[in-house]
Amino acid sequence: MAEVVFAYKNITKRFFGVHALNNVSFELERGKILGLVGENGAGKSTLMNILGGVLQPDEGEMFLSGEPYVPESPLDATCAGIEFIHQELNLFTNLSVAENISISSFPCIRRTPFIHRRAMQDSSRKLLQSLNLDISPNILVENLSPGERQLVEIAKALSTNADILLFDEPTTSLTANETENLFAIMRRLRDEGKSIIYISHILSDVQELVDDIVVLRDGQVMGGGPIADFPIHRMINLMVGREIDNVFPDRIPSIKDRVILSCEHVSETGMVRDINLSVREGEIVGMFGLMGSGRTEFARMLFGIDPYKEGSIVVDGEPLPKHNPQESIKRGLAFITENRREEGLLMDYPILENIGLVSLPDYSAAVTRLVDSKRLFKRADEVASSLRLKCNDLKNQKVKSLSGGNQQKVVIGKWLLKDPSLLIMDEPTRGIDVGAKYEVYLIMERLASEGTGILFISSEIEELMAMCDRIVVWSQGEVMREFRREDFSQERIMRIAFRQDIDYDMEEKVVVNGNE
Repeated sequence: MAEVVFAYKNITKRFFGVHALNNVSFELERGKILGLVGENGAGKSTLMNILGGVLQPDEGEMFLSGEPYVPESPLDATCAGIEFIHQELNLFTNLSVAENISISSFPCIRRTPFIHRRAMQDSSRKLLQSLNLDISPNILVENLSPGERQLVEIAKALSTNADILLFDEPTTSLTANETENLFAIMRRLRDEGKSIIYISHILSDVQELVDDIVVLRDGQVMGGGPIADFPIHRMINLMVGREIDNVFPDRIPSIKDRVILSCEHVSETGMVRDINLSVREGEIVGMFGLMGSGRTEFARMLFGIDPYKEGSIVVDGEPLPKHNPQESIKRGLAFITENRREEGLLMDYPILENIGLVSLPDYSAAVTRLVDSKRLFKRADEVASSLRLKCNDLKNQKVKSLSGGNQQKVVIGKWLLKDPSLLIMDEPTRGIDVGAKYEVYLIMERLASEGTGILFISSEIEELMAMCDRIVVWSQGEVMREFRREDFSQERIMRIAFRQDIDYDMEEKVVVNGNE
């Protein structure tokens, strides 16, 4: 019989009188990977925060190797051999990779309080090599890509030799190759006797990786057992409490002739090169590429966050000034960033203030600039309801108290208040459960049918093929090829992204900016 290394018993937690967890019980066995799945707001993060000593349960008990476990702080969890790899990275961007990895226990020169930097760098380098991450331990974290930062977070957790590891959406910023590498590392750790809790909304990954599974809904355990007994359709049914026949809504193209966005020869040294791209009214244009392919960099230039050296961007027939987000907003552009925590939200402010942030001038008196709070609340409440935002108090509840998926809904809602003519969406479904993803797709379909142009960046080919009218394939800062909907092919898109067989089948129709 397998050894139980950790157990929840009848854990209950309430916020504002509402159950976040209700009588939750399950066990984690030594040398096993346990998958924990559920919709956003199901209680996964609350459960992990209780395990990590961030929160204390209102009722119930926890046991670590058969002994009562009552952590009062995250330090207690670390001392007990429990480490987290968080969805939202917990790194100091102004410090080096080695300093971040060693932050909880710097090696010191013998009999002195001084940091032994060579030892720190050597140990960090070994950890990075074990993750197949070829970077210098001396590089600042702020200079790393999101995927590289995620792997540094993992290296930081592995540095303590913990017995229990919790992975919360660790693949959201990783490429397919990096994800495969991570899974190999997790299997190796499991085989070495480590116990792992793996939280993910990518159910195919869960099915591939884990040994056992627990499904949460509305703070309760709906089912659990060996993963072989839980095909994806059963997981979904238990998560949402109903049958979901289609993962994607029916896409009804509604493209008009009017060109909302036209980019010509946009270039920036080391980032993007000679980009030509357009978006029509009611069109959803997807952008696919591997990490570092230039998609996000281009989106930031387009919105005016980052400068570009050459080329022009035209919106509704008029040139768009460079490096001017305020003017972009005035011209009807909206940008849903992939980094919602640092760039999309004010985490310590209420939900209402976040949703209304961009639109405050629209709800302010012309002379006094006083905000019409009632009108703003009414509109924000309508948007929150349309997004099925799970919260208790729109006016007073802070955004940081929401689950990751509901935080993303606040980001989307912030821009919906502006009724944009062009919506740039950078990985908008990252870290969102299957039910919430469907709701985002419905919003995209509705906006497109109403005439909004959408530039949709995603690392998931399936959702791009389901939702887009065209897909632009990027590689190494260049647009390699564009595909119309009738020519979509997952294999071909992937081969182009990897710069393989770029000149295949020259008799086929090649699409550039929607034209043959």
